[in-house]
Amino acid sequence: MGAMMSMLRGGKKKTGMRRISEIAEDVRRVKVRDVMLRPHFLNQDVSMDKIMRTMTQKDWDHTFLVDDLGLPTGRVHAVDLLKLINRKRINRDLAWMQAVPAIELVTQPPLSVRLNTPLIKAAALMLTHDLNQISVIDDEGCLVGYISQAIVARHLPRFLL
Repeated sequence: MGAMMSMLRGGKKKTGMRRISEIAEDVRRVKVRDVMLRPHFLNQDVSMDKIMRTMTQKDWDHTFLVDDLGLPTGRVHAVDLLKLINRKRINRDLAWMQAVPAIELVTQPPLSVRLNTPLIKAAALMLTHDLNQISVIDDEGCLVGYISQAIVARHLPRFLL
């Protein structure tokens, strides 16, 4: 009877392990191309004033900066803008804001994932680098979308339940 019970328990463990590996495989099948959003982007040569006006008018919390070829050069987040403006040593007049190029507002180097990157890997990169969004690029390196923490939260929990 004891041998039969251990066989039954062993069978359950194998079934449970198989189920875990199936779930892991399912999670890896979700690619960023399947869930990404259209990117918010501006040319890296625009001014800080243009970025602030655009982000305010379009209710964006971030924007990616791209060069003339559409290659991402960085990301500007609204919080970073607010911190910069709030510093007491900075002159807050309009002329100053128009003179500051957008590329100077980038606080971190551009970090991107490709279209075929598993969503779980993009999520790990965002956690590792403390990012709310990460850009998605095509095979030529051009910006085609972005993934956010909200996207990850919307799609990955279904594999845990």
